[in-house]
Amino acid sequence: MTLRDTRIRVRDDGRVGPGPGTPGRRATPRVRPPLGAMFEARSVALVGASPRQDSLSYRALLELERSAGAPALHLVNPRRAGEAIRDRPVLGSLDEIDGPVDLVLFAVGDERLEAALRSAASRGDRSGVIFGSVTGNVSAGEGAESLRDRLARIASEAGMAVCGGGCMGFVSKTLRAIGYLEPAPLPAGPIALVTHSGSAFSALLRADRPFGWSLAVSSGQELVTTTADYLDYALDLPETRVIALMLETLRDPEHLQAVLARASDAGVCVVTLAVGASERGGAMVAAHSGAIAGTHAAWEALSDRFGMLLVRDLAELCDTVELLVADRRPPSRPGGGKTGHGIAAVLDSGAERALLVDLAGTERVQFADIDPSTRTRLAGVLDPGLEVDNPLDVWGRGRSTEALFTEALLALADDDAVDAVALAVDLVPEYDGDESYRVALLEAWERTASRRVPLCVLNHLPSALDRGAARRLRERGVPVLEGTRSGLRALGNLLARRDHLDRPPRCAPPVDEDRRDRWRARLGRAGAFAGARAPALLAEYGVPVLPVLAARSVEDAVAAAAKLGYPVALKTATPAITHKSDVGGVALDLRESEEVAAAYVDISGRLGAEVTVSKMAGSGVELSVGFFRDALIGPIVVVGAGGTLVELLADRAVALPPLDVDDARRMIGRLRVSKLLEEHRGADACDLDAVLGVIAAVSTMAVELGDVVRAVEVNPLRCSASGSVALDVLVEV
Repeated sequence: MTLRDTRIRVRDDGRVGPGPGTPGRRATPRVRPPLGAMFEARSVALVGASPRQDSLSYRALLELERSAGAPALHLVNPRRAGEAIRDRPVLGSLDEIDGPVDLVLFAVGDERLEAALRSAASRGDRSGVIFGSVTGNVSAGEGAESLRDRLARIASEAGMAVCGGGCMGFVSKTLRAIGYLEPAPLPAGPIALVTHSGSAFSALLRADRPFGWSLAVSSGQELVTTTADYLDYALDLPETRVIALMLETLRDPEHLQAVLARASDAGVCVVTLAVGASERGGAMVAAHSGAIAGTHAAWEALSDRFGMLLVRDLAELCDTVELLVADRRPPSRPGGGKTGHGIAAVLDSGAERALLVDLAGTERVQFADIDPSTRTRLAGVLDPGLEVDNPLDVWGRGRSTEALFTEALLALADDDAVDAVALAVDLVPEYDGDESYRVALLEAWERTASRRVPLCVLNHLPSALDRGAARRLRERGVPVLEGTRSGLRALGNLLARRDHLDRPPRCAPPVDEDRRDRWRARLGRAGAFAGARAPALLAEYGVPVLPVLAARSVEDAVAAAAKLGYPVALKTATPAITHKSDVGGVALDLRESEEVAAAYVDISGRLGAEVTVSKMAGSGVELSVGFFRDALIGPIVVVGAGGTLVELLADRAVALPPLDVDDARRMIGRLRVSKLLEEHRGADACDLDAVLGVIAAVSTMAVELGDVVRAVEVNPLRCSASGSVALDVLVEV
């Protein structure tokens, strides 16, 4: 698996936000005073004020004047002291303001920024926004400390919250602290937005979508205040039901995990677009913001643990958020429900139906197996000769379009196997004035309101979308998804959110402190912990292992084979070699002493004297199970295809420890090779409980030893009807 090199990437009644039944729980409000001062500022100073209408500071002033909270505004610029901008006097310095202000906007270049921030900090000003993209240049006399580090230290020591640098600012319920002109007023609503990208911030605020915001933050480089801080504040706002994130990195990951847990407990769904997870993308993140990009593994593990929805692009983010704010939840299916459930779709094109099926297969979105009674109901309204199936092509020349589509949508919505229904058509301008699709969908929407069945339009071609028709649907609450692939993925995300809410409480095993302390001490004295010693670690945690003996000579190897009993396997145990098969360091199925001696001479001559001799295991399915320590969030458990297929197939699932058996079962279910564990082509099904037990054991090991072990890799884990056994293990201290 080469865990070291892997770039992998509670509850309420189930609705997106708190609702009737068992309400989502909000933690006791605990807004940090600087953030309250920042987002609810009653007094604001604009440093670098300018009368030039194309300047950032002039635009910032216009936006401040649009703020609903009408804060007291102070303009500062020593070069324009005594002048007036928009009938407001310009002061020569912050010190001319009587007392501290809640917020300072720094619209100045790097060369003036440090002095301006020092002045604000010394006065007790409570928060700030740094618009400029702060470089890492070192000033003379400051040693090796960069400008970014100095700014962070100044603000932190003064207890100031700071948005930026390199940001667009923020919009809260009462304040518009942004450097570019955005829609005014900005629609209020249930979405809290935090993005590292200023361009994405502006694009989302201007999107022709039914989005309303409880808070919108362009956080930039996050020199002081982090995404986790902003989310803590947003979760204290009762209107926040959905959080949308576009992030390059995981700053303050421990706090972020606590906030994600808080959001999960409150029933607030977090949708995240994580960028920079590829090798080249990560290098771009480092060059852009100086941050370590998050890995695929970190993001996926957080998603698995906290129900965070990961999206691939802005189109999917918008479609997913729009579905979530519609506040219709698929039916609960604890334990996965019956097989055959999924989405349903009604179309007016056979070719687009085939396209939809093709893309759904690629995106792992399942169509429901509709009930025979639903088929009978649909057959009664379709033209003769049309196939009754899901997805459903209803185009014909019989009944009126409006009545036909209404009945088709309702029939599918009434089917117990259907989780969500999409009218998957090209919602294009109709030059003859026909509004049948829109009217049919609205009729179905109203008639399913009491059951809150998820219903939406899935438009295939965004550039052909009738914006007027889409707006009229959205005004009634109907989501309009704007792309085939992004819409399908959004529907899949909606079902994934439901599945997370349906999970039973986690029952992870307790920490064994004696075992933990004993192995920490032992591992702390070991350089590379391999060879015959590593299986002892697995055995201590309950992972079945084959008997293994160490050898450093031909005589040792032959004696070990005789003691274990033939057939045996001989493998190099040189600590620096992590991929034994790749270097010819494994000899299998040795059945007599001469074969053992020859294998030892060959392997030791090329790779070193240290080898292990072990019993041969029977046939079975090979998996890889282990954990590695991510640089940002700590230990991550990985399960995937084993043996030499681990890197070839790139088939793996990740999760944060601790894990219980249900968590392990979900990980196995995400693997393509999981089908091999079932009965197939005459082979017996593997003992799944044994496999799950190994995953849970490795998770416990990660919890207890993850701070002293870089990685543990059991590869292969041989799985069969008689159980599972570790054939090889690598431990990196």
